[in-house]
Amino acid sequence: MTCIVGVQQDGRVVIGGDSAGVAGWSITVRADTKVFRNGEFIMGFTDSFRMGQLLRYSLVPPVPQDWDLDRFMATDFIAVVRDCLREGGFARNDSGSESGGLFLVGIRGHLYRIDSDYQIGRSVDDYYAVGSGDEYACGSLHSTRGLDAEQRVQLALEAAAHHSTGVCPPFHIISSDDVYAPDGSVNAS
Repeated sequence: MTCIVGVQQDGRVVIGGDSAGVAGWSITVRADTKVFRNGEFIMGFTDSFRMGQLLRYSLVPPVPQDWDLDRFMATDFIAVVRDCLREGGFARNDSGSESGGLFLVGIRGHLYRIDSDYQIGRSVDDYYAVGSGDEYACGSLHSTRGLDAEQRVQLALEAAAHHSTGVCPPFHIISSDDVYAPDGSVNAS
């Protein structure tokens, strides 16, 4: 029930998502988007609209450390995400093993995949796709190297919607360029 696509290219990140809300055999085209910005972070989620709402409206992300962004994401960022999801009643605890959900994050030109066990990942391919249409989107992303990031994301979402019953337009695409105002300050969410 979803396809979220992210591309890291030329020092920026582009994330796009579909609008399907799927429950069993029913599909609703959702007005609330699965991609958004929160401070200087851009995000796209799958799994649960509740998780996305918490990440969008409750999460207060810390200021990234420039000296080691991977370390910052694996420690400081994940700590506030875990707290946010736990306090919002979304995090699950199964026999002492806590889990959240699956989402993509773009920050300072880097694309991260956050898995349900809170691990962070970065791909050498500089792209990710998650959700029910992920395999179709990844095939498209692989074959469109050389195009600009927005085109690649759009084509990947179209491929996923064509082949997966859990993915549908309209598509929403956000770029890390949208985060910064012309004076270099961070736009409000």
